[in-house]
Amino acid sequence: MVEEILARLVAFPSVVGTPNGPITNWIADYCRSHGAEIHVLPGPEGDRANLFASLGPVDVPGYVLSGHSDVVPADEDGWSADPFTLRAEGERLYGRGTTDMKGFLAAALAALPVLAARPLKRPIHLAFSYDEEAGCRGVPHMIAALPKLCAEPLGVIVGEPSGLQPVLAHKGKASVRLDVTGRSGHSSRPDQGLNAIHAMVGVLADAVALGKDLASGPFDPRFTPPYSTLQVGIVSGGRALNVIPERSSAEIELRAIAGADPRALLEPIRNRLTALEAEGFGTGWQELAAYPALALAPDSALAALMGELSGQAPCEAVSYGTEAGLFQAAGHDAIICGPGDIARAHRPDEFITRGELNACLSMILALAERCQA
Repeated sequence: MVEEILARLVAFPSVVGTPNGPITNWIADYCRSHGAEIHVLPGPEGDRANLFASLGPVDVPGYVLSGHSDVVPADEDGWSADPFTLRAEGERLYGRGTTDMKGFLAAALAALPVLAARPLKRPIHLAFSYDEEAGCRGVPHMIAALPKLCAEPLGVIVGEPSGLQPVLAHKGKASVRLDVTGRSGHSSRPDQGLNAIHAMVGVLADAVALGKDLASGPFDPRFTPPYSTLQVGIVSGGRALNVIPERSSAEIELRAIAGADPRALLEPIRNRLTALEAEGFGTGWQELAAYPALALAPDSALAALMGELSGQAPCEAVSYGTEAGLFQAAGHDAIICGPGDIARAHRPDEFITRGELNACLSMILALAERCQA
């Protein structure tokens, strides 16, 4: 059954930043058919929604299984077949989102008929978000609504691919777009224009310098590298070599160790950008994505539970980010534990194995047994 559900989910081309009504409505109908209490929570975009489903008494503390239904685009070269049609070859199941992270969603949905038949004393909730791949843009709206949807959860299990090994921590992130607007003119008279690229170079030089300073600490040995990092990823500007460029833009990201605020660390760069206005330039600062770090205590009840259910000792930290940090920032204990390998995500011929799917399903059913006690 889990493979059939995964095939249905993969068939929805729920690419980040696009309307997600078809996949959300299908999941909602499926959950209703198994007696779950459903809340479809539209986001401010108007064409996307989070989904929250519950089995068991919602006024009692329980557990949240958290995942996202969006996927990255599948327009890269290297796919052996249609990325939105599940393809089986031996143990491998290929398709966009199989690992990141419709495999986890499929396992959670496949567990619903069993959960519905059991006398749960503690609820199990499904929290499926949108636009996670754009920097966790959808889930904050669902987290804000959580107090009206259920009692305070005992824990949130974010099913990002971790080989079903519980993960206690990840870095936080903030990414921003910088824009500089100058004044165009002929390159032979630079004195009559304002070169936006030259101005941007100064800002980016400060950003690179900040990245080097971050490498000097503070340190957190759980991470690789063990310090906060900054990268300039995209730079653009100019129309022709003999034209003074009137516009320039750049995108940078900062990944911060636990205990550091990535937004705050970027403030010197924002101040440097804004200072250009005194020279006659126009400036723009747009936050593209931001989420806090995750840092669950190793001796927490949730860490112990997931170690028992997964059969693996918790991993201290991973380098990728998830929605778990946002749940924790809102006061909910959160941990990462999902099927598949993150190294397969965002690549052609993404796949998950049948064994990984079934192991995840077994873990969720084991959680349900605990909720009967």
